[in-house]
Amino acid sequence: MKDPGVLKLMRRYLEAGLREGGVASARSEGRAQGSPLSPLLWNILLDDLDRELERRGHGFCRYAEDGNIYVQSDRTGQRVRQSITVFLEQRLKLKVNAAKSAVARPWEGKFLGYSMTWHKKAKLKIASQSRQRLAEKIRLAFRRGRGQSMQPVMERLNSVLRGWMAYFRLSEVKKVLEELDGWLRRKLRTLLWRQRKRVYRRALNRMKAGIDKDRAWKSATHGRGRWWNGGATHRNHAYPKKWFDRMGLVSLMDTHRRFQSVS
Repeated sequence: MKDPGVLKLMRRYLEAGLREGGVASARSEGRAQGSPLSPLLWNILLDDLDRELERRGHGFCRYAEDGNIYVQSDRTGQRVRQSITVFLEQRLKLKVNAAKSAVARPWEGKFLGYSMTWHKKAKLKIASQSRQRLAEKIRLAFRRGRGQSMQPVMERLNSVLRGWMAYFRLSEVKKVLEELDGWLRRKLRTLLWRQRKRVYRRALNRMKAGIDKDRAWKSATHGRGRWWNGGATHRNHAYPKKWFDRMGLVSLMDTHRRFQSVS
């Protein structure tokens, strides 16, 4: 690397200070987490790897330090994995993380949060690990929202859902989005059930939502738990999807449709 402008920019990133709790301090080593310098440095360092893979005629995809190499058989994959590991460790002096390196079918692995279906004409889908991480963020938002009204909880959820769906807008498999939307609405119905602790208030809210008096009282006094009630038909009737739409809750499925309509 001999470009003085790029070298100067890299130095400024590396010398940038830290700010924790409103207090600034000097940096002695490393780089800021999430800095755009990281993919730049990896692209410079791994340029020789890209050229080597092209020379061998392999199909591959790489972003920063993450990459996939595509071959036609498991046996070829094992051989390529071994030879590329030697290339990285001996030629580029890098340590390969064996725990994160594997030979697998494309639909068994993930890349940048995505995976693909097993069909002959494969489709992009959201990897199961990405779905699990979103579920954990949603659970954290609910824990932080304990004791709060529905609106601030939804606002906290919306900030997570918008960013997540913007990243995964290229997904071609919709089922996971429908399932996540349904699961999230059930959790919100469970929260509403928990907030109405008195039987009278529960029954009154059902009647206001259009449920007849007998059914409202039965649903308020049957004694079942919160999660069961969150998915019960009387809760779906009282708080359908259109109710959450009016409240401003982001729908992953609807957001995905809007992305597809403008692409």
